[in-house]
Amino acid sequence: MSTSRHIFYISDRTGLTAENIGEALLNQFGHLKFKRFTLPFINTVEKARTVVAEVNRSAEQEGQRPIAFVSVVDDEIRSIIKEANAFQINFFDTFLDVLAKELNAEAKQAEQGHHSIGNTQRYDARMEAVNFSLNHDDGISDKNLQEADVILMGVSRSGKTPTCLYLALQYGIRAANYPLIPDDLESTDLPRMLKPYKDKIFGLTIQPERLQAIRQERRPNSSYAKIDTCRSEIADAQAMFKRHGIPFTNTTDKSVEELAVYILQACKLQRRF
Repeated sequence: MSTSRHIFYISDRTGLTAENIGEALLNQFGHLKFKRFTLPFINTVEKARTVVAEVNRSAEQEGQRPIAFVSVVDDEIRSIIKEANAFQINFFDTFLDVLAKELNAEAKQAEQGHHSIGNTQRYDARMEAVNFSLNHDDGISDKNLQEADVILMGVSRSGKTPTCLYLALQYGIRAANYPLIPDDLESTDLPRMLKPYKDKIFGLTIQPERLQAIRQERRPNSSYAKIDTCRSEIADAQAMFKRHGIPFTNTTDKSVEELAVYILQACKLQRRF
């Protein structure tokens, strides 16, 4: 018998919904080991039968039935997947009927999945925000900076770029970012290009040891990656935040998802779609 329980995320779309909910549940069993497989776009009878065969093969080879998190809308495809030798958690079977009863309405199958383009206006808002973040990454330009919803500021490698892109892609937030360089940190004033937008600035800081580890991977054995450099830059950045009343948070133990939600709340930002 395998020491790692096999987990299947089965979806008729991208699999993101099944993965997100499944991972939230599995995280409660952190002492156990899992081997994960994502099977997206299972949207035909033929594909469903292939999935059943794969899951059954896993059960036979591993000596225990796998766990399957299933997010499939079509009743026929879902019924085929139910034949697989797995412990299955099917989100539509679990929640749709009880929700229909509460709403006193019959569920109608949507033509577009949750992660498809569907509403083009919402999709375009996300893509526009992503392009804005890319065009305002690392202080590249102050053009149209007044359109930013938030400007993340912090020392190099403190998590600004991934957080900006996540805010844009998931929430349609126009997020710019600015890296604090030594000249900025030596000054008592805010960087010139950011001064008109002080109310939009949010600071990111990080533990020096973590910053050193990240920088060491990028530029091994450089002065940029020395612990003293990291400590000095972080101390100066935090002093700047406090001096100008800029809200900030420590990114060391926060995932990009947690950071994004924290910034949304702290800056009172609303999802654009």
